Amino acid sequence: MAQFTVRNIEEDVKVSLKQRAARHGCSLEEIRRILRTAIRDEILSRPGLGSRIAAYFAPEGLTEDLPELHGQLAHPADFQP
Repeated sequence: MAQFTVRNIEEDVKVSLKQRAARHGCSLEEIRRILRTAIRDEILSRPGLGSRIAAYFAPEGLTEDLPELHGQLAHPADFQP
């Protein structure tokens, strides 16, 4: 898990975060929850990989849906004739 430091945070913000964490019965773990909540909608609204691939190849004439590969085993490519 990554770590980062927030410098020069206003004292009243720091106090408010500690108070909020205490109200929810947790430590400053609350800050992680706040950050996750703040970006959750942005993450969920991003198009998935399949949509990004389709958009990338759309100018080349890709109009058919690509088959779903969920649950299938990946196999290495065989380039031998």
